[in-house]
Amino acid sequence: MNYHQEGLNFVERQILDIIQTDFPIASRPYAEIGKRVELTEAETLSVVRALKQKGVIRRIGANFQSKKLGWHSTLCAASVPEDKLDEFVAEVNSHPGVTHNYLRKHRQNVWFTYIGPSEKDVADSLQDITRKTGIEILNLPARNLFKIKVDFPMQRNLDIFRGKL
Repeated sequence: MNYHQEGLNFVERQILDIIQTDFPIASRPYAEIGKRVELTEAETLSVVRALKQKGVIRRIGANFQSKKLGWHSTLCAASVPEDKLDEFVAEVNSHPGVTHNYLRKHRQNVWFTYIGPSEKDVADSLQDITRKTGIEILNLPARNLFKIKVDFPMQRNLDIFRGKL
């Protein structure tokens, strides 16, 4: 449970629910969100900016099903010595195809996902990272896709937090 949740007011929770599950595809999406929660566009933007500044919102962006767009994605792992972690992670993160990058307590201690226009483009990019860092990358393309939708319903989570469910 995020420590910020207890301090969120009703309107903030409503806005977060809309942003996560039903972000308007419109020329002025924050005006649309504002209508739903009875705020002006400026007030809605102010709330969203404040939530971002507090760290409640990390990023707002679209999620695409890369395969349906004809793109290729893969999970990658690497065994990176402690003294090369910063350099390796900086190189990996400099590639726009990287969607996640995280450390694990494991022999392969750096894991990341990479998406590119084709299997060859992804392989070439991974080889480029290896060439620049000297670190071999384990390429683990998915055989089956198991996509888990992760939303955090703000009303329900608050009820759970307060022991109402």
